[in-house]
Amino acid sequence: MTTQNENKIFQNSTGQDVNPDLDIERKNASFSIERLTNLLDGGAENTRIRRAVDAVIQHDPEFSRENQYFQSQNERYEGAVRKTVYLREKIAKMGWAQDGPEWNYSHRALGVDLAFGVHRVFMISILGLGTDEQIAKWIPLAKKLYILGTYAQTELGHGTYLRGLQTRATFDVATQEFILNTPNVAAMKWWPGDLGRTATHAVVFAQLYLKGKCYGMHPFFLQIRSLRDHSPAPGVTVGDIGPKMSFENIDNGFLILKNVRVPRENMLAKFSQVLPDGQYVKQGAEKINYLTMIVVRVAILRDEIVPALMKACTIAIRYSVVRRQSELTPGEPEPKILDYQTQQQKLLPQLATAYAFHFVCDYLQDVFNKGYAATKKSDFDLLPELHALASGIKVIVTDYCSAGVEVCRRACGGHGYSLLSGLPSLYTRLVASCTYEGENTVLLLQTARFLIKCYGVAHSGHPVPSSVAYLSSKSFGKCRAQEKRDFLNPDVYADAYRHRAFRIVRNAALKLQTLVQSGIAQYEAWNKCSVQLAHAAMAHIHYIVVEKFIQALEKCGKEAAIQRILKHLCDLFALHGILSNMGDFMLDGYLSTEQTDMVTELYVDLLAVIRRDAVPLVDAFDFADENLNSAIGSYDGHAYQRLYEWAKKAPTNNQGNRVFEKYLKPLFQNALSKL
Repeated sequence: MTTQNENKIFQNSTGQDVNPDLDIERKNASFSIERLTNLLDGGAENTRIRRAVDAVIQHDPEFSRENQYFQSQNERYEGAVRKTVYLREKIAKMGWAQDGPEWNYSHRALGVDLAFGVHRVFMISILGLGTDEQIAKWIPLAKKLYILGTYAQTELGHGTYLRGLQTRATFDVATQEFILNTPNVAAMKWWPGDLGRTATHAVVFAQLYLKGKCYGMHPFFLQIRSLRDHSPAPGVTVGDIGPKMSFENIDNGFLILKNVRVPRENMLAKFSQVLPDGQYVKQGAEKINYLTMIVVRVAILRDEIVPALMKACTIAIRYSVVRRQSELTPGEPEPKILDYQTQQQKLLPQLATAYAFHFVCDYLQDVFNKGYAATKKSDFDLLPELHALASGIKVIVTDYCSAGVEVCRRACGGHGYSLLSGLPSLYTRLVASCTYEGENTVLLLQTARFLIKCYGVAHSGHPVPSSVAYLSSKSFGKCRAQEKRDFLNPDVYADAYRHRAFRIVRNAALKLQTLVQSGIAQYEAWNKCSVQLAHAAMAHIHYIVVEKFIQALEKCGKEAAIQRILKHLCDLFALHGILSNMGDFMLDGYLSTEQTDMVTELYVDLLAVIRRDAVPLVDAFDFADENLNSAIGSYDGHAYQRLYEWAKKAPTNNQGNRVFEKYLKPLFQNALSKL
């Protein structure tokens, strides 16, 4: 059990009058909140740096989020640009290195309030796909914001299916220029952030045509607005696509190109180039064009998606121990709603999921670092596995996190519907992630394509990448659990997930093979199997998440108390997944009816165990109140007072009543003589 003094170093605790219902939860923690925070941050020094950055941001009124929920789209956009420009000045004043830890923490803390997010993708694409000369020419300008860029790939008629993009780039040998055109309405670029009102330049993806032959999608660097007056460049039509479900601070835009000419040197040419005579020279793997998207996926999962679920859990769990309602024991005071098993069933699996995804993102980052380092040496062997992992993990994380935030919102009852709770804006931002940077169903099928190929390779006796090594198995038999507690053995539930993934991948592969052998064309057979294929990809990635959570436990063996609570979370995540997909585990008799009863009983037991540490577990995420921006999820737990104080600031409570004068007063006049 932690001491009161030990947790005083938590950034939100000093000098606050904390709701007693919340305070008692922290005093009874079974582990050191601070040490768990250090683990999540990757070390105590990282925690120190992050908190120092947070303190700088929180104490600067320029970054205030006060009254943000009452602002219009234009106000949010202008505020985002102002804060971004100011942040750069602040970073320079503080002496923080660009892309250093302080720089990264400041952007993570302010991400939802900043502009120029896709400008970073613009730079990543140049760094990943450009030559040394191109990088030296454009990146210094982009780093200093002398130019502002966007990443123009998605079109009105096509998104994730890159080969379907219709923007054309035709090489003119006579002038040594590429001529870019939008051939029809569906081909206009649509959705790129920073495009609508901000960007001066763009990396535009277009189908390359040489002497009438198409060579596929390639990236081109071009100017779209004047640096003098911001007017569109010749041949460019550009604007904002209008209001969206969320992301009010981002100017998503459209782009139409008509005979826009750029020099031959403006095709990003690290992996392919066009020679002066129009000859095409290619080096590297075809999947290299996916590299920028992989970079972005890895970054958004770590910095935006998983933290959003962590924030939602923090808000909902804190609120659930200060909200009291109904009678649990007749004649006793109303209990905390987190004491109800049904509330635990809603929230604690989301908490376990947040931790599981934190660790799988660590794993994905490691795989990406290795793969990216290899591509710099023109070694592309890791790209297929990296692409499959990034695609599949992106799907499960965005799917589960968006659903999880909605569970948290509904678990807060009516107050969760208020924007002031902070939960609706988390949800509306997250659901967009199921589409951007790859539509989730399409990404599942890309992962499935990798799995089917690896299944064939494995069963021909050849080695396969480590993430799919289980595909070399012949069979997994039946679950070996004899009694309830056996399901607390990670080996037991890891085997169950491995078996599930193997069986579903195998069945999808066999069905596909049978259809092709019957004479059905490969593409048609693929479509007829696509539901099973997507299911196989999700089962595979679910297994990966469980496996990486288990491996993360092994790395914290010296911290017994932390390892114990993380083990409970890992168990809950795994058993919740079995319960939610019980048919998959029972279909071939792998789990018996008796074993499923054991899983159910043990799962319910775990809810009560984890409930005791629920508040310390969300406190370990270490979000400042300013970062949560929630009236009901603050560290001090004074939800009702804060809701009332924030509501009073609404503009609707501080303006003239024109509606009364114009519409209501004439109606009410009729009652004056009668009352």
